[in-house]
Amino acid sequence: MRRVVLGERFEDFRKVARVLLALQVPPREVAFAPPEGMQLGLEVPVPEPLPTPTAEALAAVRFPGALLALAETVAAHRDPGRWSLLYEVLFRVAHGERTLMNDPTSAPMLALERMRKSVQRDVHKTHAFVRFRRVEREGVEYFIAWHEPQHRSLALAAPHFVRRFASMRWTLMTPDATASWDLTTLTFSPGVTRAHAPTEDALEDLWLSYYRSIFNPARLNVRAMRAELPRRHWATLPEAALISPLVRAAPRRTGGMVRGPEPSPASYQVPVGGSLSDLRASASRCSICPWAQAATQTVFGVGPARASVMLVGEQPGDREDLEGLPFVGPSGALLNRVLAEVGLPREELYVTNAVKHFKFQRDGKQRIHEKPSAGDVHACRGWLEAEVRSVQPSIIVALGATAGQAFLGPTFRLIRSRGQFLETPWTPRWMATYHPSALLRMPDAAAKHQAEAHFRADLLQVAEAWRALPGAEAAVH
Repeated sequence: MRRVVLGERFEDFRKVARVLLALQVPPREVAFAPPEGMQLGLEVPVPEPLPTPTAEALAAVRFPGALLALAETVAAHRDPGRWSLLYEVLFRVAHGERTLMNDPTSAPMLALERMRKSVQRDVHKTHAFVRFRRVEREGVEYFIAWHEPQHRSLALAAPHFVRRFASMRWTLMTPDATASWDLTTLTFSPGVTRAHAPTEDALEDLWLSYYRSIFNPARLNVRAMRAELPRRHWATLPEAALISPLVRAAPRRTGGMVRGPEPSPASYQVPVGGSLSDLRASASRCSICPWAQAATQTVFGVGPARASVMLVGEQPGDREDLEGLPFVGPSGALLNRVLAEVGLPREELYVTNAVKHFKFQRDGKQRIHEKPSAGDVHACRGWLEAEVRSVQPSIIVALGATAGQAFLGPTFRLIRSRGQFLETPWTPRWMATYHPSALLRMPDAAAKHQAEAHFRADLLQVAEAWRALPGAEAAVH
């Protein structure tokens, strides 16, 4: 076994690999060790110098251009096993497997391709997340930034900044290396800690004002943003301090955008200044939508007049329509079970639906649930808004996409915001989660189990927030 001490530079690997290939050393007989590993005594035998191959053998070594480009990118990855994988592929290609790079079933090529994509994503994030700050030294203007990439990708990322800021003197510091541009030459030096970088400059307030102005709450996707903007980068981004308040305020701002001048038809039947019982009585006579005549009765909300938590579902089902109460069918049984598990007493909650009448299609004697349209939700929204104004809950939980859209408009997507407490015009703590009936309808057992776990975790968040409210524990006892 030949032990080769190798650092992080691609050129070092390239030179060593040419010698090993010229000597016909199989991959199984080579172990690449990092210099720090040798210093720590992890490799007991001292590596012997490699023999010098003949000039003819060295000249015969040829690297395919595509493989060389792949190797140069993968070299920036932090996985210490990358050198062994690269050498294995080089050796196999040199010994006749010319199609190896195009083989989708090759384990080493799949591993190298994953590394390449990871490094490329890291370079992209460096381009996106670096924020230079202006400093002045002896009358000369410099721009300095500090960034912590996932891989050792500074050499790959730096040319972008040369092209973009060719007329600026700039320095980009990372823990591994530092890149500097002096208007003519790009140079590299050892890395430094974040303490060496400036923390603010005079242009920062202007940048923050611009960031606020371009933030579009209607296009917010919290999960995608977290995936694209990991928290570990927030420390070096001036706008990071704005992200949480902008996310919390997004539903309120979006609500203001989607609430047009046309009021809900139900608003005209809402008694002015009426109590919750007045609202219930007036809603029982509502005949705005065609389902008011087809349904057995109006199913209004139930619960304490000043409940701290309001649960809002989609619409009554067959059982709810017959009994005149929300969530008393199979979905209600599931909801009750999870509420009990997380410690939320249902008798302390106000439970209602976005639409107050059962919308259905007949199949013989059966009445089959039909999803409410956006028009149905709009027609009935006046009753829901009146309930919120009367109850004044501290926490609202929208069960399902239809309930979420009743508050935030048709662009709301449950998959984007599920399980997130958001600030809205109705309450500073608003959350959307699955509707229990959606869980019951899932055919795949694994997906159903995972969704139920998410549903329980969401309601556990609600329970913890409710218990933190003044007087909540007294209400339980």
